[in-house]
Amino acid sequence: MCGIIGYTGKDAAKDIMLDTLELLEYRGYDSAGIAVCEGEKSQIQVYKCAGRVKDLRNLCEKEEIEGTCGIGHTRWATHGGVSSENAHPHKYGKVTLIHNGIIENYKDLIGKYGLLDQLHSQTDSEVAAAVLSHFYKGDPYEAIRKAVLKLKGTFALGILFEDIPGTIFAIRNVSPIVVTRTDNGMMLASDAAVLGQYSEEYFVLPEFHILELKEEGATLYDLSGETAEPRWLVLDWDTSRSGKDGYPFYMEKEIMEQPEVIRETLQPRIYEGVPYFTQDEIPDHLLRDCERICVVACGTAMHAGLVGKALIHSLVRIHMDVELASEFMYSDIVVDEKTLVIAISQSGETIDTLEALKYAKKNGARTMAIVNVRGASIARESEYVIYTNAGPEIAVASTKAYTTQLAVLYLLAARMAYVRGVFDKERTAAFTRELMRVPEVMKQVLDRREEIHDIARGILDAADVFMIGRGLDYCILLEGSLKLKEISYIHSEAYASGELKHGTIALITEDTPVIAVVTQDKVQSKEFSNIKEVQSRGAEVVLFMKETYTLDKAASFRGVFKLPVMEDEFMVMPASAALQLLAYYVSLDKGLDVDKPRNLAKVVTVE
Repeated sequence: MCGIIGYTGKDAAKDIMLDTLELLEYRGYDSAGIAVCEGEKSQIQVYKCAGRVKDLRNLCEKEEIEGTCGIGHTRWATHGGVSSENAHPHKYGKVTLIHNGIIENYKDLIGKYGLLDQLHSQTDSEVAAAVLSHFYKGDPYEAIRKAVLKLKGTFALGILFEDIPGTIFAIRNVSPIVVTRTDNGMMLASDAAVLGQYSEEYFVLPEFHILELKEEGATLYDLSGETAEPRWLVLDWDTSRSGKDGYPFYMEKEIMEQPEVIRETLQPRIYEGVPYFTQDEIPDHLLRDCERICVVACGTAMHAGLVGKALIHSLVRIHMDVELASEFMYSDIVVDEKTLVIAISQSGETIDTLEALKYAKKNGARTMAIVNVRGASIARESEYVIYTNAGPEIAVASTKAYTTQLAVLYLLAARMAYVRGVFDKERTAAFTRELMRVPEVMKQVLDRREEIHDIARGILDAADVFMIGRGLDYCILLEGSLKLKEISYIHSEAYASGELKHGTIALITEDTPVIAVVTQDKVQSKEFSNIKEVQSRGAEVVLFMKETYTLDKAASFRGVFKLPVMEDEFMVMPASAALQLLAYYVSLDKGLDVDKPRNLAKVVTVE
């Protein structure tokens, strides 16, 4: 869950690394550091501190840092507390190292190599540096081969050897490393998104291959010493989306981009008015012949899966489960060759989802990935892949990645209904036309964002917030509640409103706002009855409802936002945008760092 960067070339390494670390900071931001190879004797100088990259930049500005080769790191603590000593890079002997991942057997390694009194930090990463130093006798390939065979766990390692100037070595197991060439050198990073400003071409370092990175190019070796050819990919994102574009936070910018990226996700997959997955090379028999679907995902991606489950149950009438990827392997989930397992992940690197996918494949299931990053680990592991075309998402709280995942699930549901004979072409085309209205309708919500800002001011001081809804409304409230709690730190819980009387209503007080979403015609009367239940117990209610619904004239609400009308199945989209804005404005007005909420990182690459 840490961000790593490496550069070697003609330009000043310090500036490139600091600028890129700021873009990588969503992967971890409790400490940061760089190591630069300086001077004719290739002396490696390390600069690091607890805090943000801006603190590291202030530290580096006080120093005269020269050198055109270096590695950098921004940390999300897993081993050891937040301190300058625990920040990366770690230097041991002639080895300087940065690490993303977890070394599970670090305690055994400390004992085996007599490191107990030799370490300066509490991290497993310094242990990896010490083991590498133990094996280094002048041959970097032999040292790396021997060291990684001793490591258990996940790792992406960027390495400098003090007596090999101008060269960065790297190796990985699960945790990602991507490589690109620039006009004046070569770079590696933990995320392709940050390399787009330098080049549109990149390759993913294969697992257990040693990378030798020099100014003139990259060389790959497998662990037997044989050379390997990199597989170059094209980053097909609009790299202009990588900046804030005048917005105060990435999250607001990414919320506002949703109409455009949803359209870009949908349009290439619609032919003659119905969904097609020809460009994704997904055969119809995969969707037609499966007897069961199982989604594996975490957090926001799991919430997208819950919406997909509701859709496929109602439209296709086949069995579908949504499983927490982190629990999947430990819950004896039954999957077989008749099961289609769909792994959903923005980054394509979520370790729990990746491991669940591997488990499903081992048990014979067919596999499909819905991811946003080409060449990501989950994409490579899966038989079939659908890319969401969301572009780079920098804010830790996911917004446009979520709604583009929903867009893909809507397309899959419609195509599945069509190829299984549940929909004829006319009904499929009608469903698709309504789906293509989503960008326009979401824009209508976003254009009225100041109305939601006014509503948000009413819950700034709340210690707790409850959210209630039924059916699809409940599904999207799970995501809305997650957004509010993760960026505003308000304790928020979503409940199926029919369950209120089975215990939850005991928590309702005058001081606890309730947010209700009502968009489904078949349950609207029941949802309004549930709202009256909490109002009668003193709760003030914020209501998001379909604009055609009529309110009781005597009803009193803390705020009401009327959502533009779509068919019931599609109301998820405008309602999601409204809830995203609500969370954003609460966090903004509380003066919090919207993009980098405490204790969270964007890409979860450790279990």
